[in-house]
Amino acid sequence: MARNDVVIRTEQLSKIFGSIQAVRNLDLEVFAGSRFGFLGPNGAGKTTTVRILSGLLKQTSGSATVCGFDVRKQRNDIKAITGLLPESPGLYSKLSAVEFLEFIGALNNLSGESVHRRIDALLGMLGLEGRRNDLLESYSSGMKQKVLVASTLLHEPKMVFLDEPTSRLDPSASALVKDLILVLAEETETTFFICTHMTNFAEDTCDIIGILNEGALTTLGSPQDIIDQLGASDLEEAYLKIVGGQIDREKLLSWRQ
Repeated sequence: MARNDVVIRTEQLSKIFGSIQAVRNLDLEVFAGSRFGFLGPNGAGKTTTVRILSGLLKQTSGSATVCGFDVRKQRNDIKAITGLLPESPGLYSKLSAVEFLEFIGALNNLSGESVHRRIDALLGMLGLEGRRNDLLESYSSGMKQKVLVASTLLHEPKMVFLDEPTSRLDPSASALVKDLILVLAEETETTFFICTHMTNFAEDTCDIIGILNEGALTTLGSPQDIIDQLGASDLEEAYLKIVGGQIDREKLLSWRQ
């Protein structure tokens, strides 16, 4: 796909769980090769949106396409060409990193020398080559997250959904994941759809930001455009102005008076 092609398009996309409207009439376009950051407080509807777009959940109303495939009718096609790293993924702790990635490769119809070259390259980039044959149960939470990132990228998907990809990583590992996203988006035109609470990570990594609040898309633009529009010093300040949560320091210290 060319960089000006739309890889995600939603029109009035909505999802209702009982009396709760998790996603409200979402209209959104994401372009090929972009790094789209999806920000919002807990319960805003970010993960629900990703589950719909990745083919795991059916919408209540509205429509959406991913890489030209309809999310309601062509879910298997979407799963074949996308990668998904959920916020709370599972690992087979009795497998080594290599065995786990071989298993993921088999699920994506990958085998032989080509998949082992990809495994070697990913583990090397993520600094895990020295622990490749150790059982995953011996890994730290950050190391496990790196393996999960590798598993998401293993089949070279055109579109990658990342839900809180740095949640269990230390600063150096987070920087590594950021650089990996930037390189892949630039050199392979992989499109990234990233849900995150880390405004500094989003500001450094994403070229377009969408802010979701109570299921509705309230803000869309580049990080700098959003910062400028809100008269903020950085994306975190702009985000807090949009969704709330800023601390009133005078009230906080009023008990001392």
